[in-house]
Amino acid sequence: MANFNRVILIGNLTRDPQLRYTPSQSAVCDFGIATNRQWTGKDGQKREEATFVNCTAWARQAEIIQKYFTKGKPIFIEGRLTYSQWDGPDGKKRSKLEVTVENFQFLGSGGGGGGGGGGGGGGGGGGGGGRGDAGAPSRDAGAPSRDAQRQETTGEQEQQAPEYDYNQDVEDDTIPF
Repeated sequence: MANFNRVILIGNLTRDPQLRYTPSQSAVCDFGIATNRQWTGKDGQKREEATFVNCTAWARQAEIIQKYFTKGKPIFIEGRLTYSQWDGPDGKKRSKLEVTVENFQFLGSGGGGGGGGGGGGGGGGGGGGGRGDAGAPSRDAGAPSRDAQRQETTGEQEQQAPEYDYNQDVEDDTIPF
């Protein structure tokens, strides 16, 4: 059976990103984000739950995130879930799950609206597969929007995806697994 490890999150930074360098001079940026979930309980009361997630970005992405993001700023991240284990100072085994960022996107208005992100991730490798120009922090800095860039390169309008009713019932025999 094939494995798949992909995490997509939108949230706000819970602290300022901390940039450091490995002995081999690869940039590493650690930061946290909070995602909120809202729902209405059976009693009709609105409820909210926050989930706090630690994230790590590498290479050029690490430097960009540290430079342009601060506590409270919204961010879109895409990456993989990573599990780490170590022995704590008290001798007990410790472990944590975190997201290793592979792509990210600036969100919000004002100082962070346009295309960010980039390739990289993993062991500090650069590379393609990114989301936009990694050197363009926002539309305000003179970078064209992703839609404008796409229309310039393709010369055609995007097609709208057909709407789908996600509330309709699905028969068990139509599920391929």
